Amino acid sequence: MHIIDSHFHWRPISMLEWACGAKGFPRAERDGRGGYVWHVREGYSVAVRANHPAWAPLDVMLAHMDGLGHQVDVVCTIGPLSVYFSELEPSAGRDAAMLWNEEMAAAQKQFPGRFFGTAAVPLKDTKTAIEVLDHAVLKLGLCGANLPGSVGTDPRIDAERLWPFYKRAEQLGVPLFLHPTDAVFADILDGYNNTLHFSLGRAIEVSVGAARLILSGLMEYCPDLKIVMSHTGGALPYQSGRMDKNTKDAKLPRPVSEYMKRMYTDTVSPHAMGMRFAIEYYGVDNVMYGSDYPCWEPAEALRLLEEAPLSEADKAKLYRDNVRRVFGLPSSTAAAPRAPAMA
Repeated sequence: MHIIDSHFHWRPISMLEWACGAKGFPRAERDGRGGYVWHVREGYSVAVRANHPAWAPLDVMLAHMDGLGHQVDVVCTIGPLSVYFSELEPSAGRDAAMLWNEEMAAAQKQFPGRFFGTAAVPLKDTKTAIEVLDHAVLKLGLCGANLPGSVGTDPRIDAERLWPFYKRAEQLGVPLFLHPTDAVFADILDGYNNTLHFSLGRAIEVSVGAARLILSGLMEYCPDLKIVMSHTGGALPYQSGRMDKNTKDAKLPRPVSEYMKRMYTDTVSPHAMGMRFAIEYYGVDNVMYGSDYPCWEPAEALRLLEEAPLSEADKAKLYRDNVRRVFGLPSSTAAAPRAPAMA
């Protein structure tokens, strides 16, 4: 079976090396043991293991996909690191984003038709954000851009100053992949070895981010804007009725649920019932297979998805056709070189 994974994370080591030269926060430093320490802000640092699969050579990661027994192509997204580019000062954020985007473009050339990259965009300065987006899409040929759940620790990704950026994304026809970053809600998600961040925090942040884009009127202002919500849209589908009932004072011309169903999402929910509900709620045309690899095992993602009662036509949409349509990928590509199988 031919599959295109819409939610795949690979991070080039060059990003860590670049961050080692940064001053202030955020920045990275080598730990002397082959890994790095990521200094997020004063008093808060996290260890980055050099042997974490997300930092592995890309051919090794693709070889893991080959082990599934299917032809698996991938759309590479940034994940929580997407906030980094908006935490820096605008000029540094631009430089870091350009580095990321060039790495994505190089990987596309190395694995044509197999790997599709999405852009980093620094959101602290709107003009810079638009310039970086234009370069990534029009010059480098990237198929989308990453939208963090916050601009640094500022949760207002719906700020009016950013509306020209969203309008430009709409004009270019590229999707914005909304992914939580753990940069907000720190006070209520602290402790328990980050388990609240990784579980409920991720669902809360993507839900609030998407809701802000709707309640601000942005989705009405940009009717053709493509927003892809990670993690099956967090809590939004389950709370759809509550959103319609309690958001009338936002004075939108339509119920919130209508804007929600205009968005897209993936199948990243380690729960067969959650996957099925996302497909039923958004409609099969708005849902794309995603594994969140290496944060989740693709074999398990595929196993759970197979429990859904889907026709062969709907499986084709879910596994590849929707991803092609939303991200503007070629309808057919020459067989890309397979990475060597891992032992």
